[in-house]
Amino acid sequence: MSLTISIDGSGVRVAAEPGDTVLDALLMAGVGFPYSCQAGNCGTCRCELLEGEVLELEASEHALADEDRARGQVLACRTQVWGDVVIRRLDDEEFVVHPSRRLECVVDSVERLTHDILGLRLAILSGGPFLFSAGQYAALEFSFSPGVSRDYSMASTPGDGHLEFFVRERRGGGVSDGLSERLHVGDRVRVSGPFGSAFLREGHEGPVIAVAGGSGLAPIRSILATLRARRTDQPVHLYFGARTERDVFGEREMIEWTRPPGSSLQIVLADTMHRSKGPGARRAGLVTDALDADLDDLLGAKAYVAGPPAMVEAAVAVLERKGVPSRDIHADAFYPAQGSETSDTIVA
Repeated sequence: MSLTISIDGSGVRVAAEPGDTVLDALLMAGVGFPYSCQAGNCGTCRCELLEGEVLELEASEHALADEDRARGQVLACRTQVWGDVVIRRLDDEEFVVHPSRRLECVVDSVERLTHDILGLRLAILSGGPFLFSAGQYAALEFSFSPGVSRDYSMASTPGDGHLEFFVRERRGGGVSDGLSERLHVGDRVRVSGPFGSAFLREGHEGPVIAVAGGSGLAPIRSILATLRARRTDQPVHLYFGARTERDVFGEREMIEWTRPPGSSLQIVLADTMHRSKGPGARRAGLVTDALDADLDDLLGAKAYVAGPPAMVEAAVAVLERKGVPSRDIHADAFYPAQGSETSDTIVA
């Protein structure tokens, strides 16, 4: 028995089978719809159910709070259809859809950025062109781990002609454990994507707030480098959180991104036990506490947040409390897919 899913006010009407999720049916029909984790953790695919018989699968309370459910909101990735369904998008903002690609790439360089973060540069051999928006991510499958892919945000900018990623090594992290010893120049890497909705909103001309933790600097680098390439003088307030001084990298670029008048850069170290003192000392504490203490007038700002899920959640809460509408906060927190091993990356 074929069912239909309609998007109110758009004229979109697609076929679905009983038990399909709303998101799967839309994507299979080639309909662009915002999504990220596909596991009910991030809330990117939240929409309003106007009518229809559905079954809501288990999801994170962070992604869909009780008050959201009371307003009839659901997660497209966790909502199975068992009758004809009508939904409504919550966000009518610009939404871009790039062709899905499966690239064959080769490792061009591997650079040690910190004690546990590698800078990976890939040359595209076939499958291109790879079009993406600054801030999106891709799935990487390394030759030493066939059939297993991990998600990493592009640190390069669209149109670079190559792809760059910041990859954090983790003990017991499966694919990323000992990556610097297993990955070599000339190795093949399969890249699929692009994914994610936390991309640079090109039409926005107001202030930009960027919050990054660790390897979460990758999508922020892509966004801010793209922004500055447009020769815009938009003020940027960049907050970068790290554990200790040895976890700080990319500072020279961060300074360049925050040169225009009205901009600011805060590098915050969480390890207060070993912080330096005196002139030039780093700020200590949680990066989200620094964000909370500094910024008040956020009218007209858009925010981009990338890092460990706990940091992303805390930063979003601060921004919303400061008056930034949720539609102007863009974040792709990386959670492991249900039933998979622990995620190897803490980027967004």
